[in-house]
Amino acid sequence: MCRREGPRWRWGRGAPGPTLLLSLLASAAPLGLLGDETRQVSLEVIPDWQGPPQNLLHIRAVGANSTLHYVWSSTGPPAALLVATDTPRSTLAVNWSRLLSPEPDGGLTVLPTDSVRFSSAIVFTRLFEFDDTNTSEASAKPPGKPYPPYSLAEFSWDNITDSLDPATLSATFRGHPIRDPTGAFANGSLALRVQAFPGSGRPAQAPRLLHSVDTCQLEVSLVGAAPRGNRSLFGLELVTLGQGPDCPSMREQSSIDDEYTPAVFQLDQLLWGSPPSGFMQWRPVAFSQRQRGRDSALPCQASPLRPTSEYPLPQSPIVRAFFGSQTNFCAFNLTFGTSTGPGYWDERYLSWSMLLGVGAPPMDSLSPLILGIMAVALGAPGLMLLAGGLFLLLGHKQCSEYQPI
Repeated sequence: MCRREGPRWRWGRGAPGPTLLLSLLASAAPLGLLGDETRQVSLEVIPDWQGPPQNLLHIRAVGANSTLHYVWSSTGPPAALLVATDTPRSTLAVNWSRLLSPEPDGGLTVLPTDSVRFSSAIVFTRLFEFDDTNTSEASAKPPGKPYPPYSLAEFSWDNITDSLDPATLSATFRGHPIRDPTGAFANGSLALRVQAFPGSGRPAQAPRLLHSVDTCQLEVSLVGAAPRGNRSLFGLELVTLGQGPDCPSMREQSSIDDEYTPAVFQLDQLLWGSPPSGFMQWRPVAFSQRQRGRDSALPCQASPLRPTSEYPLPQSPIVRAFFGSQTNFCAFNLTFGTSTGPGYWDERYLSWSMLLGVGAPPMDSLSPLILGIMAVALGAPGLMLLAGGLFLLLGHKQCSEYQPI
């Protein structure tokens, strides 16, 4: 049973206004890394009282012996930090003047610093667009004629406070290019909706990823932007921290169960550490309609991870502020759709979802529907054999008995 508390208002020293903080008491399966079964989850936008609004979203999940911190920001390219500590009293400290300076090192810390047991980051750097496409080899090379990519570091983002939704523990980063000479985004936007969870479960809409209180979900949506080709495909470039000199591992899991995401039998995972201390998880599917039915499902191709030392990356202030000037980053691309079948051009809509979490990823088990089908499929022949054996045994016995005249 979950107990939901009402909204609470917290005032900063000398603050001109309130910061909304929603707290929930939640239950979930134990976290593999830290071992807490219940967490109190809070979602807040951290304000900069001395300057214009900054989009810094902090999700804090407090357990009996640990705390998870997820920090999302659209200052620079959109990025997220994952930090796990071994104390329920760890806090996020932000030095705004340093964070927004050209040298943001040390501008964002989790205190006490010696309580941090795991940390990593993911950065969304570029939005790709391709035309005249053939995605059969999308993981090895661009899927078609590339247009100049959109740098997400050069986007203007709406004030995230306006989209903060306490009822669903969610907030949305919505933006468009600062310079848009072709007017492609005149009636369109790119949205990143972040959501935390008070417990375990699945969303109502596909791909219905299994989440827990130790995870948060990101839903990326491209809506209304005019494509530069008749049948354009879109993609994303994602950058993450390497584990020492190596890149994190990427794995695929297959299942016979597609009840929650019809016709999709695969789950992709990016894993930090072994055993995993953190993960990114997604179904290799996107959708070209808001209803997200099977007829609007698009394949999602992921390229192999590669080091990024060959070309410069846009700097994420929160990643630089927390990790310093380390440069061992790795990148991979996601490409959505094929040149045939449904696509973004149908309704100028594209959505893709993923989970970000600390500890071991949630594992899908066979659903009751599949278990029922297997029970019928395997049980019916067994019952038929048993019935046939009994019939032969009893029938043979009756016929073989001696009947005296």
